[in-house]
Amino acid sequence: MTKTDYIITGVGAAGLILAYRMACDSYFDNKSILIIDINKNLTNNRTWCFWENGEGEWEELLHKKWPKIYFGSNDYSKVIDTTPYHYKMIRSAKFYNGLWEVIDKKSSIKFISSAVKSILEHDNGVEVITDEGSFMSAKVFNSIEFNKHYLAQEKYPVLQQHFIGWFIKTQKNEFDDDVATFMDFKIPQNGTTAFMYVLPMSKTEALFEYTLFSEKLLAKDAYEKAILAYLKDKGIENYTIEETERGTIPMTSYKFQQYNTKNVINIGTAGGWTKASTGYTFMNTTKKTKQLIAFLKGEQNLSKFTKPSKFWFYDLLFLDVLAQHNEEGPNLFSSLFRKNKIQTIFKFLDEESSFTEDLKIIKSVPSIHFAKAVLKRIIYGF
Repeated sequence: MTKTDYIITGVGAAGLILAYRMACDSYFDNKSILIIDINKNLTNNRTWCFWENGEGEWEELLHKKWPKIYFGSNDYSKVIDTTPYHYKMIRSAKFYNGLWEVIDKKSSIKFISSAVKSILEHDNGVEVITDEGSFMSAKVFNSIEFNKHYLAQEKYPVLQQHFIGWFIKTQKNEFDDDVATFMDFKIPQNGTTAFMYVLPMSKTEALFEYTLFSEKLLAKDAYEKAILAYLKDKGIENYTIEETERGTIPMTSYKFQQYNTKNVINIGTAGGWTKASTGYTFMNTTKKTKQLIAFLKGEQNLSKFTKPSKFWFYDLLFLDVLAQHNEEGPNLFSSLFRKNKIQTIFKFLDEESSFTEDLKIIKSVPSIHFAKAVLKRIIYGF
């Protein structure tokens, strides 16, 4: 059995970006790299959004970007200029194809179309078992969720960011395509944290997404009825549904890194790379793959890659509060946006804020629930 230097299992955003970074770095030119997944995943099956200061790495692959966002709630609503940040959108087909074009030019990187069944560690390397047989490697980067123990444990709350979205096209100009609706809480909450998310691609095209942060998913028609009601409330009647999307993203501070070993590391959602307090994954993945590439040039023990930070603790407290008081979500976010500059919020959520900026954020949200969450963690542990 031939042994490779690296195997990447799964080519969602995390696996593909990691492979792309390896393809772009001459350090890996003499390394043998194998990518394994059922297919190369070249369709528009995902939409990724993120905010960014100025132009960034993926600028040529953007579908749309907005210089302003709208935040709406019953006690605070505002169109916010995000300068120097833009809110950006990538559709997966263009992204996948753009990265594969670079990866496929590297003779050192091979792709095998097969379903990955399991990953086993041996004294002489790591075995990846697939439908097409087994493959050995020195190191494995896995983005497939084999282990879902986090769903059964109770120490760390697990909420879901779950949604259904409609890409609609109207017969006349309906949208201000300079403004993305980041969160509109002015809809029925039904004891949860629910908001409408609207991304206008043009004056006649927009994505309307009904999104919730809660433990339980809804029946499909509940999401669709919410979108229908929102469109009706906005006076939008003559439209066609061009595409739909549906998804659920785990929001948890569970310690996924405990399953990393010297030779196997879980990446992407499987590795806890989703920002626990927001469900955003794309920019975290962009940053962590860069860090992982740098790490590999100086350290071979993959279990040492993930390090705890103050932001893990912040996210944990936020999820503790939101899990216990899910109906308070609109008030928490409203207070956050009302009392802080959007640039400070973005820096905080990007885990780039100073301690002084952290304190401003912390002081801006209702304190009683967070004080109880801190006390609970002191008593029962982190």
